[in-house]
Amino acid sequence: MKDSTTSGFILAKQKSFDNIANCLLQINSEVLADITEHMMKGERVKGESQNEKDCLQLIHNLDHVGGHVKGSITSKKYMRNEIWSLISFCRAPSWYITLSPADNKHPISLYYADTKEEFTPIIQSKSEKGSLIADNPVANAQFFHCMIQAFIKHVLGVDTDHTGWY
Repeated sequence: MKDSTTSGFILAKQKSFDNIANCLLQINSEVLADITEHMMKGERVKGESQNEKDCLQLIHNLDHVGGHVKGSITSKKYMRNEIWSLISFCRAPSWYITLSPADNKHPISLYYADTKEEFTPIIQSKSEKGSLIADNPVANAQFFHCMIQAFIKHVLGVDTDHTGWY
């Protein structure tokens, strides 16, 4: 709230508060609703009449204020534009890896989640596996840590005698 208030004050100097308040009061709500409907359909809206230009200016001003509020749609739009600019300037990354080991199917994860000390692979139903994993979130964390450490050691070759794949 503080960020939006501060950015609102930055946008509007004190001497122009009356003009801004008058503009807000004089906005034609039907034109604003029509512009909003076109924008929601993904259409490009150009201000042809003075009412449309006023509404678009209001949207622009609100967008400017919303850009300073963390987590708002406008701040996310600004971050997305910044990412695209960085990609354009620095080039896109050549590769990336997303790791998501399947904890509800892997026998090591099921072993961590179970209370038995001896590992015996037993074929369990999907619901049994799901409830076993859901009841023990610490086991999920242990399994994830084990798999990531194995990936770093064996695939990337960190702190080993062999070179990794990457």
